[in-house]
Amino acid sequence: MPKQKTKRSAAKRFFLSKTGKVLHRKMNRSHQPRIMAHKRKRQLRGSGELQNNAQAATIRRLIPYK
Repeated sequence: MPKQKTKRSAAKRFFLSKTGKVLHRKMNRSHQPRIMAHKRKRQLRGSGELQNNAQAATIRRLIPYK
């Protein structure tokens, strides 16, 4: 049976935690950070968790080897 291919666009945007949750990087972090308030930049640190279970299942299929 052939290997599955990873969707590279999904691999660049999403990753899995050790417990299997789908995580993503927060948007609007890189565009004009000098204008952004310090509080806003602080809130955008780290990663967010994908809340929708149906979307999370789709993402897991797109990145089978992560």
